[in-house]
Amino acid sequence: MNIEDNKLKQIIEAALMSVAKPMSIDQLLKLFIEFELVSASRVKEAIKQLQNDCEGRGIELVNVASGYRYQARQDFSEWLSRLWEERPAKYTRATLETLALIAYRQPVTRAEIEDVRGVGVSSSIIKTLMERDWIRIVGHRDVPGRPALYATAKQFLDYFNMKSLEDLPTLSEIKDLEDINPELELPNPDVHEEDEIVSDLNVDSEQSLDSDSDSDSERQMEIDAVEELDSEAETDFVNKEVNDEENNSSDEELDEQNDDSSVSDSPNQNTI
Repeated sequence: MNIEDNKLKQIIEAALMSVAKPMSIDQLLKLFIEFELVSASRVKEAIKQLQNDCEGRGIELVNVASGYRYQARQDFSEWLSRLWEERPAKYTRATLETLALIAYRQPVTRAEIEDVRGVGVSSSIIKTLMERDWIRIVGHRDVPGRPALYATAKQFLDYFNMKSLEDLPTLSEIKDLEDINPELELPNPDVHEEDEIVSDLNVDSEQSLDSDSDSDSERQMEIDAVEELDSEAETDFVNKEVNDEENNSSDEELDEQNDDSSVSDSPNQNTI
């Protein structure tokens, strides 16, 4: 029994609307039995027609790493965000820096990430990214201790509407990590205050993790971008320390005034 093209398109549309995750061509083909004579080429053609049908509408059919999915167009995010009363928390700079380094330098070890950032990588950062299925362990470096090698997972590409790592923006396009912060507003992220604390260690601009991975110019651009973000975080930390010192100083002055007041009241009490 041969399924008509129009019905085939409707079946695929219904399937994509019914699932909460992308579906690949192979997964869509499993919807049909052999006698229905549905080939991969027919499925692709039906998807192309569905994509054309979305023109001028508030939704779109996109192809990401895991397959095809329907989603709302980003142009309407301002209004759709009002559907959620609670404002989702943002990830810290330390988490974003770690994710960016894994994405551009994968596979990479935790120690190599720390060498580039110039500071330690908190276990909570790795845990958060692993729980989001944005990164995964792909192997172990053949060195003493056999540290784990981290790389991005399909869910990372799916979330950022990318089909492959080739869709990552070039390093020259990355000016400020704040530009991508709005894209990372997820509900209930595992954020820890210690991720905000950045020490005053300097990043060695001449250091390389892998001589075959990137060119010297690209490597320098990565380090410069991370240095700029680290300096902003350091400023926030220093300002916090200054405020704490001022508060402590005020408390000490108040205690001294109270002591003076107590001393001045003593003679009056004796007189009575």
